[in-house]
Amino acid sequence: MASHRKSRPTGSLVAGLRTPALATAALTSVALLSQSAHASPAADDRPSLEEVEKKVDDLYRQAESATEKYNAAKEKTAKQRKRVDTLLDDVAQRTQKLNEAREQLGSFAAAQYRTGATAPDTATFLLADTPQDYFDQTQVMDRLTGRQKAAVDDYVTQQSETMKQRREATESLRTLTASQNDLRTAKATVQQKLTDARELLAKLTAEEKARLAAIEKRKQEEAARKAAELARQQAEQQRQEEAAASRQEQQSGASSGAGTSGTSGTSGGTSASDPSYATKADKALAFARAQVGKPYVWGATGPDSYDCSGLTQAAWKAAGVDLPRTTYDQVNAGTTVPLSQALPGDLVFFYDDVTHVGLYIGNGMMIHAPKPGAYVREESIYYDGEGSIHSVVRPA
Repeated sequence: MASHRKSRPTGSLVAGLRTPALATAALTSVALLSQSAHASPAADDRPSLEEVEKKVDDLYRQAESATEKYNAAKEKTAKQRKRVDTLLDDVAQRTQKLNEAREQLGSFAAAQYRTGATAPDTATFLLADTPQDYFDQTQVMDRLTGRQKAAVDDYVTQQSETMKQRREATESLRTLTASQNDLRTAKATVQQKLTDARELLAKLTAEEKARLAAIEKRKQEEAARKAAELARQQAEQQRQEEAAASRQEQQSGASSGAGTSGTSGTSGGTSASDPSYATKADKALAFARAQVGKPYVWGATGPDSYDCSGLTQAAWKAAGVDLPRTTYDQVNAGTTVPLSQALPGDLVFFYDDVTHVGLYIGNGMMIHAPKPGAYVREESIYYDGEGSIHSVVRPA
């Protein structure tokens, strides 16, 4: 075997040993080339774990935003269709009345012909049984004819106006339907992006998935910590309010000597000050808790699945309170309160464009339908960071 090997030039080896600087440079070049060769598979367009996570989160946000816009368009379309149906019924009724009026006019004309009303007045007078009959008949026919003509004119005017409204409503419906179709297309695009993001997640190695799970766990732990902090703040605030109310009662009792102050000093920041709201909120929360585990489905309002605003609407409906369909309208359907004064049952809205909502259950927690692919669940209101919270609204 040794006889088949080619001998290396001795000079090169000696030169390499005699010039360590050149050797170092050569080794460095080899190392860099080796690193480049090993790095080339990862140097493609494949995003990092953080980028994948951010992309998925952004796409979920886009999907939820598109859902709320679709819900708004769907609601407007339903209202417009109802209006068109009402107008069509009105047109049919007016047309029927108009036909009846025309038939009645025809019968009057026939009656006039039969009674000789078209004959000269002198002849009609002479043919009448009595002079009084002539005058009575002439006055009645003139009065009825004028009244009926006015009615016909009124029906024609109303029919013209109704037809105009019908055309406007039909055009409006057509426009809304086109917008709804555009929103469906946008939704499909977002869903495709979600699919792409999930495929990226599916391509992660077991180690990368573990790292991503660790990142998510840290986020959840931080959200839970913030929720616990808010719970402590709210408990301390309530303790202070109760202490202040107790002092006020004692002072009032001492000054009056009869202790007739009652509970008027109780702050409005606690549920005890508003038993009516607490009762309704309990019903809404009981309904929401019964939905835990059901899937998020865009545009869904129950009973088997929900989107975020569909869940809050259904929960408060169970308590006898009608909320609008979308987050954009629900945020204006009550009284805005500070987060520190949030009560169970309040609505917590998220993001600057108000595209998500959850039902506050106390202690910094809420029940919500989070996003596509997830299920109704209890979660910290800080699940997406403190900066994501938009406002808190008390709906009743």
